[in-house]
Amino acid sequence: MSSTPELSRAAREFTRLVEIMATLRGPDGCPWDREQTIDSLKPFVLEEAYEVLEAIDRHDHESLCEELGDFVFEAVFLAQLEAEAGEFTIADSLCGIADKLVRRHPHVFKRDEGEAALDTPGQVRTRWEEIKAQERGASPKPKTLLSGIAPALPALLRAYHIGVRAASVGFDWTTPGDIVDKIQEEVDELREVVGAEGALDQARAEEEMGDLLFSIANLSRKLGIEPETALRKANDKFTKRFGALEHSVADSGRALKDLTLEQLEAHWQIAKTQGRHEDTKARGES
Repeated sequence: MSSTPELSRAAREFTRLVEIMATLRGPDGCPWDREQTIDSLKPFVLEEAYEVLEAIDRHDHESLCEELGDFVFEAVFLAQLEAEAGEFTIADSLCGIADKLVRRHPHVFKRDEGEAALDTPGQVRTRWEEIKAQERGASPKPKTLLSGIAPALPALLRAYHIGVRAASVGFDWTTPGDIVDKIQEEVDELREVVGAEGALDQARAEEEMGDLLFSIANLSRKLGIEPETALRKANDKFTKRFGALEHSVADSGRALKDLTLEQLEAHWQIAKTQGRHEDTKARGES
């Protein structure tokens, strides 16, 4: 993949995509493309990002190839709009990320200048955060440690990255067990709100639920698990098993609404058992 012919082909195809986008936005281009703005493209950017993630989850390499193309197209589309507004071009974006990668990997690109070798991913991550901190300090408007985390990220993923940043300067729990204790503390506080006499204090319940979810995101980080991916997989598993439950009930000639909670639970346990067998078979285990 790193051969000169393949790199040349990548450069040609990227240039072709940029030229196609310019044509679509041109006077004789596509009316739909010409009316788009950076704001109107936001849902498409988000949709393509999640379709890339879905292809990765399935390890569907053919779909991933296609979805990456769609994702890159959205980047080129946005850059074309910004170029027309005189803000920047796609070349500026590419130059910026290339310079940043070189700057933040001195152990690879500046070894002859005495930069120490880094042997583990953890050492690389620590050095990366150190360099980012130096860059924030050198900026005309210095950023705080957490200000560079995009507020538009899904909340669970943002909580994960907040924990990563805080941990990079030593502000972290010592062990995963410490976070489990914190989670239990948050559960107890939420139970206190829910179990209180009188009307539910909705504002406090929301606050305590947020604290609980934030702690769970940090436990996920501490265990080396990306929480957004873990939750997507849990959603998919529940959806699949609930679908099996629905089919099971339908096969019995009854409707979900006619069953008691105990009867639904019995069907659920059957669906879980079948799901586990299918998962084991898919993994090739006996």
